[in-house]
Amino acid sequence: MENSTTFTIVEALTRAIVEHRLLPGAKLAEQKLASHFGVSRTLIRQALFQLSQNKLIRMEPARGAFVAAPSVQEAQQVFAVRRMIEAEMVRGFLKEVTPAKINALKAHIKQEREAVHQEDVSERTELLGDFHVRMAELMGNQVLAEILGELISRCALITLMYQSRHAAEHSTAEHEDIVDALAAKDEALAVQLMNEHLIHVEASLTFDRKIPTHDIALALA
Repeated sequence: MENSTTFTIVEALTRAIVEHRLLPGAKLAEQKLASHFGVSRTLIRQALFQLSQNKLIRMEPARGAFVAAPSVQEAQQVFAVRRMIEAEMVRGFLKEVTPAKINALKAHIKQEREAVHQEDVSERTELLGDFHVRMAELMGNQVLAEILGELISRCALITLMYQSRHAAEHSTAEHEDIVDALAAKDEALAVQLMNEHLIHVEASLTFDRKIPTHDIALALA
């Protein structure tokens, strides 16, 4: 029962953050949340810890929990670094491409399509980012996979908050084009498509959503 309650709290808060009903930087007071959900503060703490693992909130010693607030500038810098790294990753991947590796990427894209279709915002964001990490893993380069994973998680919240369903569908289609170019062993095209894809993802982030609220009860209503 406890686990399902924690899951419910995590889901409700995730949705409020993702749908931009809670403002980045908003304080998540344990007692207010406990009252809202009608549970103990212990369960609230468990849920907040899980959300901090997902990079959706940050925990500050002696101050409490706050909705994470990655800046637009940070996201832009992350994308700049990713473009540098991932162009080389495409070249490296092509040096050791096999039908099995191509099939693994195609299987991943199938999962992406399902998440986009079901409008599972959190899942699709994770899968769209994981496509890039999966490429590094298939190359057997764990260091690259870890670095990419860290870079992607740093702008995951900003993508979660600002990427529309249309942009997510577009990302999946672009992943398919990249895989087709890799399967054809066309290095120039694959590098170009990866670069354009990252530019498109960054450009698709819309920073003009309506101003959300600091009020937890209102945001979760």
